Amino acid sequence: KAFKALDFMVVQDIFLTETARLADVVLPAACFAEKGGTFTNTERKVQMVRKAVTAPGDARDDLWIISELSKRLGIKDASAEAGKVFDEFCGLWPAMKGLTHKRLERGGIQWPCPTRRHPGTQYLYKDGFPTGKPGFSPISYQPPVEPADKNFPFVLSTGRNLFQYHTGSMTRRVKPIEAHAGEAYAEINSRDARRLKIKDGDTVEVRSRRGGVKIKARIGGRVAPGNIFIPMHYAEAAANVMTIDAVDPTAKIPEFKVCAVKIRKT
Repeated sequence: KAFKALDFMVVQDIFLTETARLADVVLPAACFAEKGGTFTNTERKVQMVRKAVTAPGDARDDLWIISELSKRLGIKDASAEAGKVFDEFCGLWPAMKGLTHKRLERGGIQWPCPTRRHPGTQYLYKDGFPTGKPGFSPISYQPPVEPADKNFPFVLSTGRNLFQYHTGSMTRRVKPIEAHAGEAYAEINSRDARRLKIKDGDTVEVRSRRGGVKIKARIGGRVAPGNIFIPMHYAEAAANVMTIDAVDPTAKIPEFKVCAVKIRKT
């Protein structure tokens, strides 16, 4: 539904993903091994990435694409040099002021790194928070916007499985992964399955007030009675056509993990 509101959509990716198929223009990007630059992981370690192979065909690295688009929009000094862009960024953020692209050649460094002689910070807030002890704000529990009822008696939760990653746009192109986990499924408790006369491997329809999917049933005891779990990786059985767009009133996190659905054997 969100895509219908767009007048013009540009997608930049390394594969022709489901989203890219909806785009007006697709810009072919280089993958991680086909470009240089830096990345920062959740450990706050900034590391250098070195180009290993040449990108195929018309694929270009992200910085080159952004630079060329910027120039066409009138930004004449838009640089396509990773080192120059990184050094400019470090000069703008005090936590990385001591880092340079050249310095990263010797190895990764964790921010905060405020000066050129600073070794980096292994433990963040080791000596306490800069503003003192953090405060805690109690909040009252609020139930989900859409609980199960007599018309939609199951609670659907979505998430990941061990083998695929997010939308599966990259991992689903890996043949060994697809051979092991290439099919969408809905996990149903064995007690519910017996009541609905659903067997393992049967095709079922799971439907909410917004949409539904036809999907293979996986029967067992991993989910509690009254609950259904569907992984979110499979475009052919896209779980989010059923999820609700309500958000948590405090954190504003979407309620993708809980909505009311019904299920029937097809």
